[in-house]
Amino acid sequence: MKNLLPICSKSMPFANAIKGLCVAFLFLSASCTTVGDVSWPVEKPEAKPGMRWWWLGSAVDSAGLTANMEDMYNAGVGAVEITPIYGINGAENRHIDYLSPRWMRLYQHVLDEGKRLGITIEMNNGTGWPFGGPSVAAEDAAGKVIFRKFLVQGGTHFEQKIVTEPPRRGLPAQMPATAGSGAYPEESNNVTIAAVVAYSQGQKIDLTDKVTADRTLAWDAPEGEWTIWAAFNGKTLQKVKRAAPGGEGLVMNHYSADALKRYLSRFDEAFTAAGAPWPNTFFNDSYEVYGANWSENLLTEFEKRRGYRLQDYIPELNREGDAETCARIVSDYRETLSELLLDNFTVPWTEWAHSHGVTVRNQAHGSPGNLIDFYATVDIPECESFGRTLFDIPGLRVDSGMKESDSHPFVLKYASSAAHITGKPFVSSETFTWLTEHFRTSLSQMKPELDLLYASGVNHMYYHGSPYSPKDAAWPGWMFYASVNMNANNTIFRDVIGLNSYVKRTQSFLQYGTPDNDFLLYIPIYDIWQEQPGLYLMFDIHKMRHVMPAFFQMVVNIQKLGFETDYISDKYLLQTTVKNGLLQTPGAAYKAIIVPNVHYMPTETMAQLVKLAQDGATIIFADHIPADVPGLKDLETRRAKLKEMAKAIPVEETFPAAVSKPLGKGKIIYGNDYPELLQVTGVQPEELPVKYGASFIRRQNETGHHYFISMLGNHRIADWVKLSVDATSAMIYNPLTEESGKAAVRTSNGQTEVYLELEPGQSVILKTFHSQQVSAPDYAYYDKAASKAVTGEWKFRFTDGMPAIDGEYTMNGSPVSWTEVAHDSATVYAGTGRYSVTFNLNEQADEWLLDLGKLCESARVYVNGQDAGIVWSLPFTLKIGKYLQQGENKLEIDVTNLPANRIRDYDKRGVKWRIFKDINIVSVFYKDINFGIWGVSPSGLTDEVTLTPLTAKTIY
Repeated sequence: MKNLLPICSKSMPFANAIKGLCVAFLFLSASCTTVGDVSWPVEKPEAKPGMRWWWLGSAVDSAGLTANMEDMYNAGVGAVEITPIYGINGAENRHIDYLSPRWMRLYQHVLDEGKRLGITIEMNNGTGWPFGGPSVAAEDAAGKVIFRKFLVQGGTHFEQKIVTEPPRRGLPAQMPATAGSGAYPEESNNVTIAAVVAYSQGQKIDLTDKVTADRTLAWDAPEGEWTIWAAFNGKTLQKVKRAAPGGEGLVMNHYSADALKRYLSRFDEAFTAAGAPWPNTFFNDSYEVYGANWSENLLTEFEKRRGYRLQDYIPELNREGDAETCARIVSDYRETLSELLLDNFTVPWTEWAHSHGVTVRNQAHGSPGNLIDFYATVDIPECESFGRTLFDIPGLRVDSGMKESDSHPFVLKYASSAAHITGKPFVSSETFTWLTEHFRTSLSQMKPELDLLYASGVNHMYYHGSPYSPKDAAWPGWMFYASVNMNANNTIFRDVIGLNSYVKRTQSFLQYGTPDNDFLLYIPIYDIWQEQPGLYLMFDIHKMRHVMPAFFQMVVNIQKLGFETDYISDKYLLQTTVKNGLLQTPGAAYKAIIVPNVHYMPTETMAQLVKLAQDGATIIFADHIPADVPGLKDLETRRAKLKEMAKAIPVEETFPAAVSKPLGKGKIIYGNDYPELLQVTGVQPEELPVKYGASFIRRQNETGHHYFISMLGNHRIADWVKLSVDATSAMIYNPLTEESGKAAVRTSNGQTEVYLELEPGQSVILKTFHSQQVSAPDYAYYDKAASKAVTGEWKFRFTDGMPAIDGEYTMNGSPVSWTEVAHDSATVYAGTGRYSVTFNLNEQADEWLLDLGKLCESARVYVNGQDAGIVWSLPFTLKIGKYLQQGENKLEIDVTNLPANRIRDYDKRGVKWRIFKDINIVSVFYKDINFGIWGVSPSGLTDEVTLTPLTAKTIY
């Protein structure tokens, strides 16, 4: 049914918009009906995508900086993050030391230009990654533990040097340092003794104080077989990866607040001396502090935090002894490292930035601890997309040798969960890292990755990234080894405004309102700490599925059932309350908490779960009640306390499929069948993933809810879709085209249904209104008739690209790849070419859908001289009805290809374009690559172009 009262939309002429508003105003004046707000959200500056801006060698100048920034501004970029990295061979005279007076003057220029252009300026808190550099002395460097054993026969006198390795002519009683941590080839002043303890059948004698200044230990061993264990405070000697000039040096010790303070003082001094304003945001890259499993303060902090001395259990820390005791010691050690990284790095770094009026963006993945706590501490948690996801979208190009993505939603949700439970407004992502090989990444390959990130809770994209490149640099310009190369040297940059407009519109929706995921999901961190082998455990994105396979599969299964979760740690569970039967964290409300197959749980956490149930919450225990406590201290006392708490939980010893029982004002649901467990909660699942294979995220707003919905597989929707929320009316917004309209809504069996039409690869925003009636034009639904090929004498010419090619070429019938054009340079051309055709249209339709078929890779379409839009994402279609006329029409399509053919030619001819000092352009698997072995990539239009008549249909 058509709406009686249309109000303005972005596509309406101004006069009609004013008329619509007047009609709406008169209607509202005459009635008490409230009309919902159908406008697009106000776009904050953060709605635009951000860009990691690589400064190679910091070899920048003011003119080049301005030119680069204007390029990004014109492409729709809203923020740049300055990250200096390694330099350029042959450009050493242009290199500038990081934070030097000259560097700071150029930084000030960037600030001034950012203010002029409306671009936010951000900075990495160092060069390359991780934090470190010339100001990090050896004593402040990342540490590792080195162990060494000495076997001593009781009743003998032991007298030896306590060093990490035996001298060249060692004594038989000496044994080499244990494997795993590694030892130095010779003793160094950077290595100090942490502890020396003798062990024999339960006896422990601390000998640390008996070691003399020259590291000699003289000791008369009592009767028995003794093993002396020495633990050394070693150094990893890791240096900053991909460091820029002035940023080279050792990686800092992230477990020491004093080391951090000394590291950050360099920034205080540089900014004070320059009198420069601080950036908007400081950034910290993924935690890649390899082998940093120790710190000089660890033993002291361990005793303070865990209540016993770690040096009394050095054999158990090395997995020698009772297996359960060893696991408990290692768990306590891992928990202590987690706390040290949080308390001595993440928290004080954030506080330091705040003291300067700066926010922080942090990638916590890779950290040796509970990722939720690290992400939740900072202002903007940031995840990372790494590699290519295997989407089954028809027409999506799959290049050979592409790396499968490690960034599954299961991993991405750590950052978004932390933001949601703490009320952080933004979740960012380092986006497109190694999406494909250099020179082969298309805009159409980017959109599904974006949509997956959006459905996982990200709402603030940062592209990875844009290398600064001076205008006088020969093509392909200055490049970073792992990025998509988002600058004017890449042909795809011509049409990137289409991508960025999509990002801006989508993020305007996802940055307003509040999260509305169904359940909290407790992370079984103590099970992981207790059960994973080895000593040092990092939670990096490449290994998460293997470290937490059961948790990973559970998250996947819950999503398939139509529910969404946010993860929660013990720390933030203790801050959760109950309000109106819902679990209320500092940032969002949830209908229940799921405690998965958890064996180890602290008594404080169990007590909180019981209290939450008594206060009215729903607690779900899957498979069994946690049966044990983690760690070693006061083990039996804590076990008894946990067992006593468990008695208050009304569950059977053997779990059935699903049972619900009251506890206080709330209830306990327990069982071993997840579909039934979640059904018993009474929470309504979303039909989108269950029936249609759609990905989605739902948020709550002041008048209802809004969904981001994306078809990331070979599935279609043309159906009434059940929603889990009640709605009186709804709006559909297409962030790709900026179309919007009132959705068809009905109630069936007491449940709201909305009619949706989506093809594979497409996405929309659905905004529901709980009690308000929408007054807006209907959203356009169509029936499709048979497609008609646009045939005739197609003309083609090369327009804007390299090498220049003159002339016009004829393609009879349908267009073909321009690599088939009879010109020697056609197969090496990178840029844009124009296809044009004149055709007759003698048929009426409500709308016409242009389909560019197999497009390589993006296109700007002109119909009868009018700009009809950009086609850059699958499906490669565009509605052009308003530009067509009866009779003769002219269609012009400016297609831009990838630079793959041009770089292929460069490598075949041996052109010396690899000029970078550190990692000099490698494959996605970090191997040398010669692009000359590639075949010629199709370019332009490679299939017939069709027009499909569409007939508007009314949905009742």
